[in-house]
Amino acid sequence: MSDVRVRKLQQFIKQEVSGMLMRGLKDPRIGFTTVTDVEVTGDLRQATIYVSLFGDETAKAETLRALQHASGHIRSELGKVLHLRYTPEILFDQDTSLDYSMHIESILQTIKKDESNNE
Repeated sequence: MSDVRVRKLQQFIKQEVSGMLMRGLKDPRIGFTTVTDVEVTGDLRQATIYVSLFGDETAKAETLRALQHASGHIRSELGKVLHLRYTPEILFDQDTSLDYSMHIESILQTIKKDESNNE
């Protein structure tokens, strides 16, 4: 499969799913969610959607569970606009890069504070 086609499909899926989340899925368990990335396999059969979740750990887990529960609906809506022979199977995964970067930032702030106290 063409690498350019896969990248275009990834961007299109990212835009469409982001739009679905902004318009709102009718599930109150889904909190504030941002689609950060989409990876599609070379045969276009499976798409992993990485989402950034906000809230405490229980809210994040509940939102991820609700998104996985809604994956069939999201897949059928994507199928209506993708016009592919096979609509990719949708999997959701949590993107923890934002949490990790906030953790690193707090460590750097602590080091900076310790250095200023030692001077």
